[in-house]
Parts: sequence; C-alpha cells; structure tokens
Amino acid sequence: MWQAEVRVDLDAIRENVSRLRSGTTAELMAVVKADGYGHGMLPAARAALDAGADWLGVCTLDEALTLRRAGVTVPVLAWLLAPGLPLHEGVTAGVDLGAASLAQLDEMIEASRLAGRPARLHLKIDTGLSRGGATVADWPALLDAAAKAQADGLVEVVGVWSHFVYADSPGHPTTDRQLAVFHEGLAMVERAGLRPRWRHLANSAATLTRPDTHFDLVRPGLAIYGLSPVAGETYGLRPAMTARARVMLTKRVPAGTGISYGHAYTTEADANLAVVPLGYADGVPRHASNTGPVQLGGVRRTISGRVCMDQFVLDCGDDPVADGDVATLFGSGVDGEPTADDWAEAVGTINYEIVTRFGGTRVPRVYDGEKP
Repeated sequence: MWQAEVRVDLDAIRENVSRLRSGTTAELMAVVKADGYGHGMLPAARAALDAGADWLGVCTLDEALTLRRAGVTVPVLAWLLAPGLPLHEGVTAGVDLGAASLAQLDEMIEASRLAGRPARLHLKIDTGLSRGGATVADWPALLDAAAKAQADGLVEVVGVWSHFVYADSPGHPTTDRQLAVFHEGLAMVERAGLRPRWRHLANSAATLTRPDTHFDLVRPGLAIYGLSPVAGETYGLRPAMTARARVMLTKRVPAGTGISYGHAYTTEADANLAVVPLGYADGVPRHASNTGPVQLGGVRRTISGRVCMDQFVLDCGDDPVADGDVATLFGSGVDGEPTADDWAEAVGTINYEIVTRFGGTRVPRVYDGEKP
C-alpha cells in the first residue's frame, strides 16, 4: 500500500514529443535537465527518444555524464558549466559543451588536450536575455578564438545558439528583435570562417508558435512533459505527471476550530477534516497555504491553513471522508482534478516550478508506460 506518489505517464511524453516532431522539419532536442523537470531524467529521456527525439539537452556536466553512464548514445548538449569542472570527462564521453566566453573556451581547449580529442562546442550569443551567452560586442573575439582553436584541431564548433526572453508571449516584439540579432550573429560566424552544422534558438514556446525560429534544431523542454508555455493554450499536449496521496487521518471538529500552525484557517461550521501526508519537504509550496487546490472524493477543495513540512489539512465540510481516501493535488485534468497550471495560478508561480518541485523528493515516482 502506498502513502504518497508521483505518477508519470511515459506514453504522454511520447505523444507530446511526436506532436512536436510533426510540427517542424528541424531536428529535436528533448530537454531533460533538472531530473526531467521532476519527471525523472532517464525515463523521460528514453521516452523522448522512443518518440523520435534526436538530441538530449541538460544543464550540468553531471547530468550529461549520467546519461552517458546509462548507455544513452545520442548527441547530448550540456550548457551550464562553472569554472574548474572536469570538462575532459565530458569530451571523452562525447558530450557537446556550450561556450559563451574566452575563459570558457580556454577551459574547453585544455579539456580537449587532456581528453586527446577535440571538444564539440556550441557557441552561445546573448541576443537579449542578458543571462548566458557572449554579448554582441564580445562575439567577434570569441568567434576568432574559436576559429583558431578549430584550425589547430583542438575544438570543433558544431553549433551556434541563443535563448528567447518572451517566446511564451506570442507576438511580443522582443522575439523579433532577438531573431534579428541572432541572424546578425550568424553572419559574423560565417565571416569568421566557421560552418557549424546546427543553429538553434527555439525553446518550447517558439517550437509551438514560431516556425521561423526553428533553424536546424529546436529545444523543447516543458512541452515534452505536456505543459504549455503559453497561458491559455494547450496545443494538444498531455500532462504526464500526477501527484497524489492517501488521507492519513480524518476527524470531526466543531465550528471555530483553528487549523494547523498559526491557526491561519478557522472552520466556519462543524467539519470533517482530512490530513494529507504531503508537505513542503515533498514539493508542495508553502505558499499554497489556504490556496492550493486538491481533489478529494470527486470534489475540488482548498488547503485549509498552513502547509507544513510533511502534511496539510483539508476542510471537507459535511462531506464524508475516510482514512485512505485518495487526494489528488494535480494531474492531467481529465477527471476534473486540478492541473499544474491551476497550482501555478493559485500560488503565483509557473507550471515549470510546480512539477520540478516534485523531483528528487522522498515521494516515490511510479511510471506508467514503461517498456521492457
């Protein structure tokens, strides 16, 4: 008998990847960083590859090496690389690396020497996000240094890329401005004598809404898990994650009973209470106190009082409730249960954060649709 679980529908991931593949002529990189957005990196990666993904994308070197150790042989790009990492291990494992500065390039050249083979690099230009990537002013120097290193046989520049600011707001003028900067950056790449095979810019939102940004490779992340990056649109995607728990304890209390820490909620009438064994240690945002939607007994309810480290309480009024009943925090919404989008709206965040919070917690993940 289980107490709490996160169920992940791998068939939903496969369907979502197939849908995304059908909408582009570019190759597709399934982004499985952050433990597959909380869905489990390896199962999510394998499901995405089953459905035709060509690449996998991660942030850290450790994530990339985990994929390689698991026997994943498709191209993998890792792009969040702090100084001093053993990049030669990634080069040896055939991991593509993102480079955005002369200092990073120097580290990758050294990694190539240690590995005895050229590092495969994707040079990143900052087109307006002002986060990762070389500024337009620094871009020519990075290209010249990379071209020299490639001529010396130390690296192979296989990709050029950037990242959008507002692609989740279709029609925002910043997207067009970034696209123009990217084209300018690509012209500089050509003038530097580099001929990278892959140019990539489109995240989930741009993959779904801006085919003119697809170039040679698209990088959907959130969308492969069935969540839309654009508010109010689903694009036919099917959410893959369901979070639920069994009611641990029920009790009848009188009107005026304070609930949970600080008595942030007080019953207005005699009520049946249900104690659910999930809390902020398991991924439930504490901001969901008095706002988080939960389905129990076929009825959508709201968390009553503060979310605790390990549990929260539901005021069920006069509705019957029993120990062991299943409380669903979020799922696909097909059976009327809340969705990750509902939770994001309730606590003032984004659906990305809701599902990712449930990765790496003590709540076991159970997979539907696993292949032998």
